[in-house]
Amino acid sequence: MAVQRNEVNKGDKWDVEALYPTIEVWEADYKLLQGNKPRWPELAAYKGRLNEGAAVVKEALETLFSLDQRLTKLYTWAHLRHDEDIAATNFKSAFERAMALCHEFQEASSWFNPELLALPQPIIDDYLSSETLQEHRFHLEKILRVKDHTLSPDKEQLMAMAAKALRAPHSSFSALDNADFVFGTVTDGKGQEHELTHGSYGLFLRDHDRDLRKNSFTTLLGKYTQYENTLCELLSGQVQSHLFNTRARNYPTCLESTLYPKNVDPAVYHSLIRAVRDNLGKLHSYISLRKQMLGVDKLHMYDMYVPLTEKVDIKMDYTQAEDTVIESVAPLGNEYQNLLHRGLKEQRWVDRYENRGKRSGAYSSGCYDSSPFILMNFKGTLRDVSTLAHEAGHSMHSLMSNTHQPYHYADYPIFVAEVASTFNEQLLHQLMLDRCKNSEEKAYLICEKIEDIRATLFRQTMFAEFELLIHSFAEQNVPLTPQLLKEEYRKLNEAYFGPDATIDSEIEIEWSRIPHFYYNFYVYQYATGISAALTLADRVCNGGERERQEYLSFIQGGCSRYPVDLLKGAGVDLTTPKPVEATIEKFGRMVDQLQELLVVGK
Repeated sequence: MAVQRNEVNKGDKWDVEALYPTIEVWEADYKLLQGNKPRWPELAAYKGRLNEGAAVVKEALETLFSLDQRLTKLYTWAHLRHDEDIAATNFKSAFERAMALCHEFQEASSWFNPELLALPQPIIDDYLSSETLQEHRFHLEKILRVKDHTLSPDKEQLMAMAAKALRAPHSSFSALDNADFVFGTVTDGKGQEHELTHGSYGLFLRDHDRDLRKNSFTTLLGKYTQYENTLCELLSGQVQSHLFNTRARNYPTCLESTLYPKNVDPAVYHSLIRAVRDNLGKLHSYISLRKQMLGVDKLHMYDMYVPLTEKVDIKMDYTQAEDTVIESVAPLGNEYQNLLHRGLKEQRWVDRYENRGKRSGAYSSGCYDSSPFILMNFKGTLRDVSTLAHEAGHSMHSLMSNTHQPYHYADYPIFVAEVASTFNEQLLHQLMLDRCKNSEEKAYLICEKIEDIRATLFRQTMFAEFELLIHSFAEQNVPLTPQLLKEEYRKLNEAYFGPDATIDSEIEIEWSRIPHFYYNFYVYQYATGISAALTLADRVCNGGERERQEYLSFIQGGCSRYPVDLLKGAGVDLTTPKPVEATIEKFGRMVDQLQELLVVGK
């Protein structure tokens, strides 16, 4: 049974007290930053003055960044505390108030970009060439890039005011999914009962007890089916919020409204889907091998995650997992390794275990004024060790960016966010392979890496197709209904898993439990990210000091360049399909290698 939050050992919790030692200290900072209405007069003092010269623009920018930095610290503490126990009312209140204050700040600062863009071109040219504004030049260029999609000051203020209301579908889904849903218990093949939670679900799907897998699968997805109309309305509401922003800002499609500000060509998204679709045969071959090795007449969706080697099941306690992850990053040099060691071993970056009300899944978070923080629900599987490596990659990316960039360039773009995390997973995989004692362990690890690529490249591309589809429906005024979503999701599963998979009816509702569908075209970046990461990992591990330094420069770069350019500097070009195709080829070779070990080697 999952324990209550107050029963968790201090050493197993993240050190959020390093940000604010108590909620009373947070409240005092909140009141200080909130001030009186009208709020933030120090920023408002620059309104109408951006034509007065580069020095005034610099002062205005630095005031804006300083306030944003303080608000981000306030918000970070509140959201971390909220995710520890979503049902805790005091932290929920703090989180809601912090979000509300951030929305107010967006409203209060919404005048800046329109006023800057309204200046005559000669003045803008002078600012861009001014020595005074050189450290802010790229930030100004990003504002200028979206000039055609920036509204008048009064309309930008209205958009900022609407942002909080437009978050309602996502917030409601999160509360329902993480706090309200209780899945009860499931029985295994021996009739023993087990508590089913978000954390245990993944564990049970990997169990060799097929009854436990099936019962977990049908019970959990059955809960979502009971609420399919509500969940459909929530997802539809989120898509409509994306469509509202798209049309209000005069973008042709929701996809382009998301990609254009980041200078990512929509062709990257479409070529990813096309490259994966063209190579689904390699995934189908793996599904066929899985069916053969499990010895089943029908390969059900609840059979997709169980390891194919029963004699090997690598498990670690949390301390062993930390040690292994730290050892695995040796190719990145002593400084990187020592920083990670300090973070995991001394600074309590990680909130390790599941407790009642804790947010499901895993993530890395933090702010410019804090260490990184990792939320996870560690169960001791090799998958959990990989998750720790993954989130530690995010955390080190944040730490390096924060250390080497000023505040306004420290927050790295989402497009590159999954590269450093997946890169570290690959380093862990290589270390584990090097430690292999026999062919069975090797087969187990290769199967795990195949599963990583299947889940991160193929599955996330399937999600990307679904996300593009539902936004296209909304753009064409086609109502999103549970029946439509289930039918379309089933078609995608049939195409991706191929003829040897039995597409159970329960899988049709899976779309309703994917939180990333609320993130506005996020999931495709897992697929591009793993493609870039595997390419870069090979480059660093097989290269020399230059390749390592180019990679380290990438994770130190924050958002000081556009994301595609940051990756090009590290040695990978995602404007071509080559990294994706190379990853699929790697997947195919690993499937052949696994078949050699499991079938031919028998």
